[in-house]
Amino acid sequence: MKNLKTTLSLILLFVVSVSAYAQKASPAATATGKIGEATVTISYSSPAVKERKIWGELVPYNKIWRAGANEATIFETDKALKIDGKDLPAGKYSIYMLPTESEWTIIFNSQVGQWGITRAGETTNDPTKDVLKVTVKPMKSKGFNERMTYEVNTKGFALNWENLTVPVKVK
Repeated sequence: MKNLKTTLSLILLFVVSVSAYAQKASPAATATGKIGEATVTISYSSPAVKERKIWGELVPYNKIWRAGANEATIFETDKALKIDGKDLPAGKYSIYMLPTESEWTIIFNSQVGQWGITRAGETTNDPTKDVLKVTVKPMKSKGFNERMTYEVNTKGFALNWENLTVPVKVK
């Protein structure tokens, strides 16, 4: 009987440990929608504010950011799009962003599948593989967003986190 209790306790401890390990602090998320005839999917890891100051601190200004947590954020479209008057061919891209206090540069990069940062804490963005860059204006969000999210709608897509929305108009 004692061996059975010990065995069951060990199994329970193992299950709880594996379950806790499997839950990421920044869980995977996906935003999908139609922009015109194109189906757009954004795959990302969704960090939380956790009482931290996000813009200008956790995500520094004037430094390229992986636009999420964990792996680099992936933007996929099944049809060509026009972003800020520039052509983005159908395909799969990593999105990086260069935030400043007044405007952001959105970078679509052809390299995909990489972790978002190096061991030194720099992004894995390889500028030689940048396909398209556009500049957008961030806006104060309608409400507080504890978790970072992306949304895709008929006008484009937006990143929402903390007290900010970063809309990107797409045709």
